[in-house]
Amino acid sequence: MTSLDQISMAVDSVDSTIWGPHGSIPVRWYSPPIGAAQVRSATIVWIHGGGFFKGSLDQPESHDVARTLAAAGFTVVTVGYRLATVSRFRRSSRGIRWSPAVHYPVPVDDVVAVVREVQREAPNGVILGGASAGACLSAGAVLRMADDGGDALVGVFFAYGFFHAALPKRSPDLRGRLRGRRRFMHTPILLNLTNLHYAGTRTAMAERHAFAGGHALHEFPSTLMIDSDRDSMRSSGGLFAQELSAAGIMVDYHVLPGTFHAFLNRPQEPSFTEGMRLIIDWAGKQRGSTSGLQPGGES
Repeated sequence: MTSLDQISMAVDSVDSTIWGPHGSIPVRWYSPPIGAAQVRSATIVWIHGGGFFKGSLDQPESHDVARTLAAAGFTVVTVGYRLATVSRFRRSSRGIRWSPAVHYPVPVDDVVAVVREVQREAPNGVILGGASAGACLSAGAVLRMADDGGDALVGVFFAYGFFHAALPKRSPDLRGRLRGRRRFMHTPILLNLTNLHYAGTRTAMAERHAFAGGHALHEFPSTLMIDSDRDSMRSSGGLFAQELSAAGIMVDYHVLPGTFHAFLNRPQEPSFTEGMRLIIDWAGKQRGSTSGLQPGGES
């Protein structure tokens, strides 16, 4: 794979905004290097993670992933969706102002608005992808767009996502494989509280556009899922892959051995290269294919 230094020099990116129901949404467009062979595939819309309350277009999980995809020949759009916040007073150039809380469905609204706008300009359609919390938002957006009608997605891909309102039970083997600080930070209690902060209310947590896991999934397109081996959230990702397969969706499911959560946020690690290889190979094969029955596998 092309080195990050080469990618940095060759790939162009342009910041712009797209208008959504809650105002302007920052986006960044990435184009393949001039003279490079462009993949005749759908435009990729990529959603970063960050626990719903942090993250930006500049974090490696957004910027370096998009640059790597663009260097491989894809047109990519990253999305600066609104992050979950609490109500508070904020200082600004106009003085102290009251800022209302941001919760679901606002971040999903932002993702849907960007995808719909990109679809208008993408001759080969759109592939939607997301990591961690961004995977959750992307899965909810798939169901929202299916309910609203309009153009279907060519495919979706998720990296170490959290898809259920509550973390599914972790197997003894998974619990035994956890290491480092996330062993204590990614406990069911803390992860479920993070989900509640995003959703805003327990009633909203039950909505399928907030957490797609556990709901009808037959509207999904072809799906790639990549989970981290030593990651509590793998209990949600593995279950979601099973739910998609049971719904008759074509699922390609991988667990990268020895890896930890958010490996796409660490571009110098081998797991970043392996994860990107899987994404690039899979995305290059998507040609507007429809969903079909194929059991999910693990490698």
